[in-house]
Amino acid sequence: MRHLKRWLRDRRGDMAEAAVTLPVVLLATFAMINLALAGFASVNAANAANYGARIGSVSQENPTGVSVAAANQMIANAPIGDYTVSSSGGGNPGVLLAVRVDWRVPNFFRGLLNFFGADIGDFTGTSVAYFRQEGW
Repeated sequence: MRHLKRWLRDRRGDMAEAAVTLPVVLLATFAMINLALAGFASVNAANAANYGARIGSVSQENPTGVSVAAANQMIANAPIGDYTVSSSGGGNPGVLLAVRVDWRVPNFFRGLLNFFGADIGDFTGTSVAYFRQEGW
């Protein structure tokens, strides 16, 4: 019984366990942060596309220009990501107005993934929103 108590109180392996688990925990934490940045940029682009399409659909003159300006205004102060806005359609009442927002966020693990043979670039995506042009 005395040997069992001594074995349970032994702390000699704690530093070795920490040396093995700490890099894994740090990598998982930074990967989650990197994916959260991509998710934030995706939601930001979707909101900008929706806002731009809605504002452009109620505009009576130059709906594509108004929708691009509104979407750009929405993402002007976005702290994360690079965005490109384009618009098509609109002009006559009932015609679909489409606003497309392309986003890109850097992948901070690119160098580490290249070490393992994977060639993964930045995180990219596209958000598209449609509204019908209003008018009389």
